[in-house]
Amino acid sequence: MELTFPQDTASASKQEEATGKVEDLMIIGGGPAGFTAAVYAARAALKPLELLGPAPGGQAATTEKMENFPGFPEGIGGQALASLMQEQAENFGARLVIEEVTEVDLSRRPFRVVTYDNEYLARALIIATGARPRLLGVPGESKFIGRGVSFCATCDGFFYRDKVVAVIGGGDSAVDEAQFLTKFARDVSIVHRRDSLRANKQGQARAFANPKIHFIWNTIVEEVLGENNVKAIKLRRVDTDEVSELPIDGVFVYVGLDPNTRLFAGQLALDDSGYIVTDKRQHTSVPGVFAAGDVQDPNFRQVVIASGTGAAAAIEADRFLSEHGG
Repeated sequence: MELTFPQDTASASKQEEATGKVEDLMIIGGGPAGFTAAVYAARAALKPLELLGPAPGGQAATTEKMENFPGFPEGIGGQALASLMQEQAENFGARLVIEEVTEVDLSRRPFRVVTYDNEYLARALIIATGARPRLLGVPGESKFIGRGVSFCATCDGFFYRDKVVAVIGGGDSAVDEAQFLTKFARDVSIVHRRDSLRANKQGQARAFANPKIHFIWNTIVEEVLGENNVKAIKLRRVDTDEVSELPIDGVFVYVGLDPNTRLFAGQLALDDSGYIVTDKRQHTSVPGVFAAGDVQDPNFRQVVIASGTGAAAAIEADRFLSEHGG
């Protein structure tokens, strides 16, 4: 990965006058990677400023229960875990604010970060903006978002009490959220384009044993149907091309994630899928800018791994500031 050092400009003092104090370290993003980075940076006496964005907690906060995060043998809710991480970061002196970044300039150092309300300068930056649910891209999907199409069972499951719903996908998120939906819905169909699930074996076993969950294999969604609200989905079998309609009241989509990297296009090296390219020490293509969590990880998408990369990014940011001036 080729590194191009941003210009340290003589006009930094003028920028400082215009925008106020130059932060040693700013963290963009309020999920597990960002919170962990804030914990480590605060313990290193960097007094980091973390911009949480519009939805603190990230994707983790939408998970009803995590059973694989170390230290919680009985499991812990995603929102509860995020809240504990936030509290820990603040206890060490991190400053956390709910602001959404609208623009960044990484061409010179200190880096410029703009939100709807403020403008900041930072000598080092950690990007932990995470990823967002991927759309199916079929007719009717966007039209019915909020009216029967959802990407968060934990958020919207309550509205489907005693109703019929479908979950699209076959990974951990699809299977876990289908399980959660059985608390409310009377019937949950998992629609998967393959003939076997990709979810972990324990999750699969629970889903197969749940009498409310049914499976529709080798099938894709071609259209979301309805008038004011979702009434059905049009399905097509990938092996026979047979087309059918499944009457439902709601559809929950879990077919992957896309990284939140729009702000960084043209400024940082991105891979073909839009993820930030980092080395093994969380360095991006711009020295002084680090990335952590799902925004740079297309493979694992696990909270424990995101947290680990957040810690690594903070350690490397501290080393960078020591070597290049804080």
